[in-house]
Amino acid sequence: MSDPSLFSLHGKRALITGASRGIGFTLAQGLGSFGAEIILNGRNAAHLDSARARLEAEGIATRGSVFDVTDQDQVLAGVEAIEKEGPIDILINNAGIQSRAPLDQFPRAEWDRLISTNLNAVFFVAQAVSRGMIARQSGKIVNICSVQSELARPGIAPYTATKGAVKMLTKGMATDWARHGLQINGLAPGYFETEMNAALVADPEFSSWLCKRTPAARWGKASELVGAAVFLSSEASSFVNGHILMVDGGLTASV
Repeated sequence: MSDPSLFSLHGKRALITGASRGIGFTLAQGLGSFGAEIILNGRNAAHLDSARARLEAEGIATRGSVFDVTDQDQVLAGVEAIEKEGPIDILINNAGIQSRAPLDQFPRAEWDRLISTNLNAVFFVAQAVSRGMIARQSGKIVNICSVQSELARPGIAPYTATKGAVKMLTKGMATDWARHGLQINGLAPGYFETEMNAALVADPEFSSWLCKRTPAARWGKASELVGAAVFLSSEASSFVNGHILMVDGGLTASV
């Protein structure tokens, strides 16, 4: 029996962090095309204005919210301001960074920056948003994980540590908050053609290795994350909790 309303996001408001470009912007487009009102978050007002204009040109209801997800005070103030205009029904915790260096030479400052952006921010934003969701006994939180939540590779051990921690934080959030009507899950991209991976995409040796290592034999396209994000943000996933959904072309399924 067909029920397309299971995937409808009409009447829902979605906050997406790190949404001015890359995967965050693509997910904003995707959720918006399924009817959600999109709240774009980032630190750069000009970049958010540009992203907002692009979405509005596509007929997507959009607003911007400028705050630094690594600053808990800014997060609390930002979420409070959004909630005054209406509930946050969906949170996509997307903001993240990468930093590559040999582990024995990895700078402490870069370690702290990764932890702050990739892990602390996920906790800060989810905690702030969850309070309204718990009061309403309803809400969807999607934390962006990675194949590096499960697998390591040379030069990115600190990044891998953060994404592994986000996986377990996601499971912990589900354990604590599912009883309040929330669904908290992780979306774990494999290797996608994004700005953050531009150097790897341009590296023939790495691309050749990746295509041989991945059963689908190619890089992913950011648009291929939309279906999974809509599923985890919609009524279709009403009994899915603490799950990490891999979108990786089979990378983590094979050796």
